Amino acid sequence: MSAPRSLVLTAAVVLSCGALFSAFVPSPLARSSVSAPVIALPTAALSAAALVTPTIAYADDSSVWIPALSAVGAGFAIGLAAIGSGVGQGIASGRCIDGISRQPEVADDLRGVLLLSLAFMESLTIYGLVIALVLLFANPLIK
Repeated sequence: MSAPRSLVLTAAVVLSCGALFSAFVPSPLARSSVSAPVIALPTAALSAAALVTPTIAYADDSSVWIPALSAVGAGFAIGLAAIGSGVGQGIASGRCIDGISRQPEVADDLRGVLLLSLAFMESLTIYGLVIALVLLFANPLIK
């Protein structure tokens, strides 16, 4: 029952990634006097590997793929949430300090808005932590 669902989801991800990658235009390569041979993997081989991976993950009840990929996903969830929140908080704090230095009379209003926005940004980091904890300890894919 789960194999067709995983194949459909994998096909949807592959198609959406293909649409995303086709939106980017490759930069022209500079011609050099000595050119190295370019080894390119065929698209069909990459597509087949992407379609077979979920089937391999569900192949055995004691498969190690799902817990291993869940740990990788948890790392990405925490890392990206922390990086995104840190960059956003830095930019917001810098703009607030810039605004206070230009107009000191609105410092109280800016400070209140800044603290509220920092709380919202930190809540997104906590969502990343919750997703990571669910992937590690309450994973719905592990039976």
